[in-house]
Amino acid sequence: MPRDDRTIEARAAACARAAVVAGMRVVVAESLTSGAIAGALGRAADASEWFAGGIVAYRPETKQRVLGVQPGPVVTAAAARQMALGALSLTGAQAVAAVTGAGGPGPEEGRPAGTVFLASGTDRRGIEVVELHLPGDPAEVVAATVVAALEALERALRGG
Repeated sequence: MPRDDRTIEARAAACARAAVVAGMRVVVAESLTSGAIAGALGRAADASEWFAGGIVAYRPETKQRVLGVQPGPVVTAAAARQMALGALSLTGAQAVAAVTGAGGPGPEEGRPAGTVFLASGTDRRGIEVVELHLPGDPAEVVAATVVAALEALERALRGG
């Protein structure tokens, strides 16, 4: 198993434990990761108990129609926050991670490849958005985004 896969598996397992301890249901909203975060969480222990699911909204129109993202650029902090809030609203989950960005190889919406906006949090504590600048080819950017999202989700579940 490649190192990224082991790291992702370990981070997803940590999210599973944290979700069970917190008694929270988790949802994800994804764009550039195309369901990779949901796939990792769905393979974690007892996912049916704490994982509400994931929404893959790759095209801007899908983000707008399904998640309530406002028309305009989608590689933004505002879009990531709106994706997170939309996913919480749709599913009734209490914890969320949402990602949007320019995976590469070239820029998107004037943002350089590797620019990622990650929204995470809970319905109780609110949503935090961070801007990441990740190096590498598109596959490396996606893998690093998945790890970052799982780490942020675990922190949110632990109340940090």
